[in-house]
Amino acid sequence: MATQGNNARVGVVLAAGMGVRLASQGASSSVKPLIQIHGVPLLLRTLRSLETAGRERIVVVIGHQAETVRRGIENHYKGPMRIEFAYNHNFALQNGISVLCARPFVDDEFVLTMADHILDDDIMRQVSRHHPPRGGATLCVDYKVDEIFDIDDATKVLERNGAIVAIGKRLQRYNCIDTGVIVATSALMDAIEQVFSETGDASLSNGIALLAASGVMNVLDIGDAFWQDVDTPEMLAHAEENVALAAAG
Repeated sequence: MATQGNNARVGVVLAAGMGVRLASQGASSSVKPLIQIHGVPLLLRTLRSLETAGRERIVVVIGHQAETVRRGIENHYKGPMRIEFAYNHNFALQNGISVLCARPFVDDEFVLTMADHILDDDIMRQVSRHHPPRGGATLCVDYKVDEIFDIDDATKVLERNGAIVAIGKRLQRYNCIDTGVIVATSALMDAIEQVFSETGDASLSNGIALLAASGVMNVLDIGDAFWQDVDTPEMLAHAEENVALAAAG
């Protein structure tokens, strides 16, 4: 059963992962969602992005160092959105499991983001106006493939006529990149749950691929907007540089 007030405009943030690559290479905090970019923790930036997207209630899925992450939000987030927490006790599995942990808090349409992504406000304003296909979802994608900071690490997407054909890090043919922002219906959770029931694990990309096979997984072009995921010290430095430039400009 969904929680009271579930009809509010809902956002889901995945913040359960261990952030091994970043923490093991000398990042200033071992709790990835609380690592700061230009003086602001990553997760706090994500929450502010969801405010821009018009969300009223946020479900933060936590797992690794869960209570530290929770306290970090409760002590520092002072915005208007209501924050709720879902616990992923199997956070060593793939990120689709975190999506499933949010299921009791969500009825149908929601915006899904990652705790470790920097997102331009222009992306979130587009998201605020967008609705996904019935029984499907929409992935925000970046067609500026030549500008991707670490293309080897990026999740590649092949789309045709606005619909996803294939998705994955190892795709050889692709024309855009997954930004980690999805406007979804509960059908995305159904798809992830199907993969999990068959294999014992599931990624978000697995769910997207299953919806794509049914023709209900669309894309939304972010245009010239900037975004950056933060998985390595190099990505962290790149994000810091771009955020600083934007603040100075």
